[in-house]
Amino acid sequence: MTGTADADPNGAQTTFTWGHSALETEFAVASDGTLRTVRLGDTGAVDPEAALPLVELTAFGHGSGWSGPRFTGTALGARLRYRGHRTGGDGLTVELHDPATGLTAFAELSCPAGVPVLRSRVRLRNDGAGPLIVQSVSSLLLGGLPAADTLDVHRARNDWLAECRWYTEPLRATVADINVDVHQHDSRAALVCTGRGSWPTDGQLAMGAVTDRDSGRAWLWQIESPAGWRWDLGEWAHGTHLALNGPTDAEHQWRVRLAPGEEFTTVPAALAVGSGFDEALGALTAYRRAIRRPHPDHTRLPVVFNDYMNTLMGDPTTEKLLPLIDAAAEAGAEYFCIDSGWYDDSEGWWDSVGEWLPSSRRFPDGGIGVVLDRIRQRGMVPGLWLEPEVVGVRSPVADALPPEAFFQRDGVRLVEQGRHQLDLRHPAARAHLDKTVDRLVGDWGVGYLKLDYNIAVDPGTCGPDDLAPGAGLLGHARAYLDWLTGVLDRHPELVIENCASGGMRMDGATLAVIQLQSTSDQQDPLRYPPIAAAAPTAVPPEQGAVWAYPQAEFDDDLIAVTLGGALLGRIHLSGHLNRMTEAQLALVRDAVTTYKTIRGDLARSVPFWPLGLPGWTDEWLALGLRTEGTTYVSVWRRGGPAELRFPVAHLAGRTVRPDILHPSRPDAGSADWDGEGLRVSVPHAPGVLLIQLTVSS
Repeated sequence: MTGTADADPNGAQTTFTWGHSALETEFAVASDGTLRTVRLGDTGAVDPEAALPLVELTAFGHGSGWSGPRFTGTALGARLRYRGHRTGGDGLTVELHDPATGLTAFAELSCPAGVPVLRSRVRLRNDGAGPLIVQSVSSLLLGGLPAADTLDVHRARNDWLAECRWYTEPLRATVADINVDVHQHDSRAALVCTGRGSWPTDGQLAMGAVTDRDSGRAWLWQIESPAGWRWDLGEWAHGTHLALNGPTDAEHQWRVRLAPGEEFTTVPAALAVGSGFDEALGALTAYRRAIRRPHPDHTRLPVVFNDYMNTLMGDPTTEKLLPLIDAAAEAGAEYFCIDSGWYDDSEGWWDSVGEWLPSSRRFPDGGIGVVLDRIRQRGMVPGLWLEPEVVGVRSPVADALPPEAFFQRDGVRLVEQGRHQLDLRHPAARAHLDKTVDRLVGDWGVGYLKLDYNIAVDPGTCGPDDLAPGAGLLGHARAYLDWLTGVLDRHPELVIENCASGGMRMDGATLAVIQLQSTSDQQDPLRYPPIAAAAPTAVPPEQGAVWAYPQAEFDDDLIAVTLGGALLGRIHLSGHLNRMTEAQLALVRDAVTTYKTIRGDLARSVPFWPLGLPGWTDEWLALGLRTEGTTYVSVWRRGGPAELRFPVAHLAGRTVRPDILHPSRPDAGSADWDGEGLRVSVPHAPGVLLIQLTVSS
């Protein structure tokens, strides 16, 4: 990392730069003494008075400033005077101080080497004489973006069974032009996007982007919160501001009391820049890889078979599993995960979960150990489904643990859909889960855990030490990630899949700890393609688990589609493979073999979308992954004309050989390179092609 500084004639430092060749950031002290970011990357610097203070926050007794419902222009933010900074490694820490309250804020910035992404979080410390009740504090702020007239906003709906649905709108569709020259005042309107509750990506991904229609330049961000979050865009000093926050009092019932000497640190936020959306997303992908916990799974990419989707659907037994295990091994699976129901001795297990002991009714002869042994005998690693944070109201665990080990409000233990929610800040709750996981992994030899979470609690919990339920929720969510870290420290080869009814907890904080992320519970193979094609916006390809559930009753085209849609992610096989003909099973083996030949490239690739981000009802969709030497493109046809041409910009003007890797049968389609792009033919709808593009030397 490099840095430079300038001083005024009296010796006070007024500007400094920090960063590296991929991203340099310039800061300047404004006339009010606050430090502001005036340049990010290779754009020109803006006047400090047109930028935003580095930190904004609100607290009881101090108002929210003049910006109304926005968290910019706050009274406290305007009083945080710059006191200095220090650098170390890839980080920069800036110290700010409010002399009126004694509050000190430390903006902690980092930027992975060679990656044009700025990460920021803010640590508050009360150095005053009295308590301070904080209602909101920014994680990352940026002013000086182009005027709202030129910006398009990109955000993603993220609903159960319909994840990662990106759409674009002009910023002016929300922030109207009020003629600031007449009013001498920026518009107080803002485009606001929030996530709340214990499913942080239920409804919206914790992401967004803006692109400048004139230059094509893109700014793309994620908020790494396992609980509530908020971002907003609005006008500021004839330009546009971006404010990234974790939970707030207004949206999430979050607030914290800081007694003298106490601290609070926000959730991180990250901002990527690029010449377009795809380039910025590529930078964010590299950043996600740089900050996550190292694990061998990220490069091995083993093929997982899971017995749930469109197959056993939560009803596993020895009788049903043994032939599936054999068929999965024949197809080339390397892990076999027994999904929900393995612990159930009754007809309705939903509100009785929590002990996580194997069913004797489902596994009558030799217990579940017979099934786990069969998985190992067939050369696969055994896995189990677990929903660790919930305890059914009929479970013995509900009475065995103390009341404080569960979510509560006003002294009442919460119930959601017949379940209680554990609070992982309590040592008894954590000890219960540690004992469970150490038994499954340490004693039973399970090497894969699918951790699900099928209830949503909003706004959170208010335990004895919580000022507000949103603060309790964030505290639990952070404790949950700390628990996961402890599990992986004790069992470093264990692979953990994160699931919350599919992609309802697909947040950057969780993805930095776990190895795999479920992208959806979608059961329709013709509605999964837009989810699979857009999933790399939210999760690196090697972490995005995509279902592939071929069935004996499918024709060859539909088998190819459900398999082909998963080949540029983490293929998660399911389906009654044991009922297939040998010819059908050969199609599955062929797809799995193809996956194994390319998976090494997936772990270092970055995504692009030659047809643009997929629409939910688009007839044609395309997802590309590129490495230094090879490019892969998956193309889906769900209707429309049988032929289509699209550009592949990074290969334009080069001699390229296209090869169809999947399906392998000759009548599946064709792909021809015309010097600038691909012309593909998919004669059957639904249909899919996986194409490898190799540049001739």
